Amino acid sequence: QVQLVESGGGLVQPGGSLSLSCAASGIIFTMYNLNWYRQIPGKERELVAGITFGGTTNYSDSVKGRFTISRDNAKNTVYLRMNSLTREDTAVYYCNARNVIQRRIDYWGQGTQVTVSS
Repeated sequence: QVQLVESGGGLVQPGGSLSLSCAASGIIFTMYNLNWYRQIPGKERELVAGITFGGTTNYSDSVKGRFTISRDNAKNTVYLRMNSLTREDTAVYYCNARNVIQRRIDYWGQGTQVTVSS
């Protein structure tokens, strides 16, 4: 059974930092590209950051320079470090694992709420 379990969400003040983790089980971790998405109620899910099986990263323009995605293949975990948070970063953040070869094989975590507010 495949599981992606996010942790680390919560309430943070504007300008603050937060780190998210996503622990995967039931997959061959190194065969997956990993992504963080976020979603605000009433809006489409947005790709925030991605990291390939080889470690290449990409970011949306809205978070570039503030967020850092990384992965630890030994721990089957992907991370998202978020700095200089603004109210616009408030959303539910989802971890996603997409198979490198068969891209339709796609798994999602349950989501973790990040709220940026004073």
